[in-house]
Amino acid sequence: MSCFQGLFFCPEAASLLLHNFCIYHISPPGHELGAAAICSDDPVPSVDDLADQIIEVLNHFRLGAVMCIGVTAGAYILTLFAMKYRERVLGLILVSPLCKAPSWTEWLYNKVMSNLLYFYGTSSLLKECLLHRYFSKELRGSAEVPESDIVQACRRLLDEKQSINILRFLQAIDSRRHDITEGLKRLKCRTLIFVGENSPFHSEALHMTSKFDRRYSALVEVQACGSMVTEEQPHAMLIPMEYFLMGYGMYRPCQFSDSPRSPLSPSCISPELLSPESMGLKLKPIKTRVSSRIPSAER
Repeated sequence: MSCFQGLFFCPEAASLLLHNFCIYHISPPGHELGAAAICSDDPVPSVDDLADQIIEVLNHFRLGAVMCIGVTAGAYILTLFAMKYRERVLGLILVSPLCKAPSWTEWLYNKVMSNLLYFYGTSSLLKECLLHRYFSKELRGSAEVPESDIVQACRRLLDEKQSINILRFLQAIDSRRHDITEGLKRLKCRTLIFVGENSPFHSEALHMTSKFDRRYSALVEVQACGSMVTEEQPHAMLIPMEYFLMGYGMYRPCQFSDSPRSPLSPSCISPELLSPESMGLKLKPIKTRVSSRIPSAER
């Protein structure tokens, strides 16, 4: 089974996963397509409330342990969920994740966006703030280069959202997010982290990786990419995800020997795949076991 938390989903990854999983996409309250505005009198949920809502969904559909994929704030919620309900999480795939309480700069940035939403709704300036957080400069375009189709689609998606619902989610993530760094050290499920090198959350992903047990975690830095790796460079996720799923016996293109040293441990990897340039990736600290004809490598 697979559980997703976030607003965006990678079609290429879906084509890989659909051969092996049932997929459930969990959106934050009020972010479903066509969702009505949430009553302003309803209390703003905490991050723990959002994590507890996931277990309600799993229990409703009678699901056992799941594989979780989360993006930015969704990655934070799913990591918190994995800490609270360890027996219900097989593994984590996190994209540009958060793990610390908001810094003063992030708090100020979110405060500006909250005020924009409160007074002006989903304005053009608010969209620019969000797009700057999501995508790299290349995709956002300039006076000479038009913005990409993905960015235009994101603009249309934001137009369909109720501004009060976006505001409430920002308030939950900004004012009620706490540092979960210490809990990362106790997580034993395998974890694969993707982050774009131009993401504003790049340093936080590095910090998060440093706290995980290296036997169970791996970091994939994607070059020339912002936070939304799932949308901007989804093809860069496929090979690392294939290797990651091999460790669970869920994806078997060939025979392999699993090792607890790393979440990415196929027994036979084509030599050209060991080149970060050929993949458009920077991989660290991934240890791969390869055939005897190819020496072991650490990327």
